[in-house]
Amino acid sequence: MSRFVRASKYRHVFGQTAKKEHGYDNVKISSSAWDTNLVSASARYISVNWNASGGGAFAILPLPSPFAPVPNFPYKLPDVIPLARSHTAPVLDTDWSPHNDSIVASAGEDGKVMIWKVESSAFEDWGQDHWVPQDFDPVARIDASPRKIGQVLFHPTASNVLASASGEYTVKLWDLADTDRPRSVLTGHGDMIQSFAFNLTGTLMATTCRDRKLRLFDPRAGSEPVRIAEAHGGIKGARVVWMGDLDKVATTGFSKRSDRQLSIWETGGLENIQTTTIDQSAGVIMPFWSDNGILFLAGKGDGNIRYFEYESDTIFPLAEHKSVDPQRGICFLPRRALNVSECEIARAYKVSGTSVEPIAFIVPRKADSFQSDIYPAAASSEPTLSASEFFAGKAPTVKLVNLETGAVFNGAQSTFTPTHVPAPAFSTPPSVTKATSMPTPAPQTPVVSRSESAPGPVAPAPPRPTTPISESPVILTPPQASSGDDVKPTVLEAEVDRLNSELRAAREKIRNMELQVEGLKANARKAAQALMEG
Repeated sequence: MSRFVRASKYRHVFGQTAKKEHGYDNVKISSSAWDTNLVSASARYISVNWNASGGGAFAILPLPSPFAPVPNFPYKLPDVIPLARSHTAPVLDTDWSPHNDSIVASAGEDGKVMIWKVESSAFEDWGQDHWVPQDFDPVARIDASPRKIGQVLFHPTASNVLASASGEYTVKLWDLADTDRPRSVLTGHGDMIQSFAFNLTGTLMATTCRDRKLRLFDPRAGSEPVRIAEAHGGIKGARVVWMGDLDKVATTGFSKRSDRQLSIWETGGLENIQTTTIDQSAGVIMPFWSDNGILFLAGKGDGNIRYFEYESDTIFPLAEHKSVDPQRGICFLPRRALNVSECEIARAYKVSGTSVEPIAFIVPRKADSFQSDIYPAAASSEPTLSASEFFAGKAPTVKLVNLETGAVFNGAQSTFTPTHVPAPAFSTPPSVTKATSMPTPAPQTPVVSRSESAPGPVAPAPPRPTTPISESPVILTPPQASSGDDVKPTVLEAEVDRLNSELRAAREKIRNMELQVEGLKANARKAAQALMEG
């Protein structure tokens, strides 16, 4: 056994479960068998799929904190509370707008998508003697499909753009200012869509499907996928999550022998980089990515939440948060709403039994100042494009927020240019996957670090792309400055940040040009086949 331990700022991260009175009790969680997270969170509210009679409903509640109770609000909910009730069949999924913490979308078995706006006055006098519960009313209704809508998701950078997945085996993108028809329809799925996710700028979308395939789409061009790969061998629930700006996606699913698996994919050619066997439990694994480079895995019916660090094209187990209460669903808080004074790097909301409990993931440090090395910039609540600009093909940027100062600035600009030509699906040769067994991490005891000030931020080096580039430029890292150096380290780090940002933009441009070329080739093959048949 090696005597050396891999250096990591997050090696001692631990999950801290909130006190009972800091969460919610007497929660009547939906009994629907649909594979959903059941709960979603914005920086101000949470939504929970509710078990209601006479149609579908979900609850909207103030955001609980793991560090303090919700002010002037009961932790044990009354038997009758205000609900969002306008669906005529069970609500299957909800999602909060990343650009407005008071707007939430819902999807139901009735084929409807509804948009709701929460007023802060809705929670005044809750539980008081004269209080009369009043249900929420939607501000918009969309007849999205004649079949059930299983998932909804807001666009990460364009305002008022919403995606919905239906029993028609399609994903539709909507401009909420004009919902008479979808602006884009993504087809080519052979069975029920199980999950989908946008990349950081929203120029690409990945989907998992019951037909065991992973697909990559240009959401603005619509029609068929531009990449298809064989994913997990089992038909049970598969999930996908985009790994920030790494141009990679992580999927969870089952093997043909019902082993639970984690796979990492490179999106340039949609090739499998690594497949890891987690265990042989039966619950669907829900993956969540944090921009700290940490991947959280929470299995339905499990009492634990595993977390891993992705570094140098390798996934490393960190530890796991254990609990005796199995989770039915879970979601994570947007990073811009974390409590940085407590060194909280992530926060989960766990649905279990009749309760919703917050769990804070904390780096154990004693420090009075902001710990910049564990808080990279987070996605801001400001959109970079309008819906019309997005569908017109304008390249989006990512607006980031400094978690210390609250300053908002532009990240790297996407160089993706849509083809506006539907690209039929084409088969790809099966890639060789590396199946390894995930080592069980040793239990970690929270260790309080020394009280010295935290080191300055170091620009993370993006992994080498696996796209066919003859010579890949090397990522620059700042040299170790001695005490006699004339150049300030902060100047070098800023230069490295700029060069790495330009390199990521260049790689994304190359990757998307390859996607366009493949789409044009597929169109040419289809046209030639049509001429031969005619």
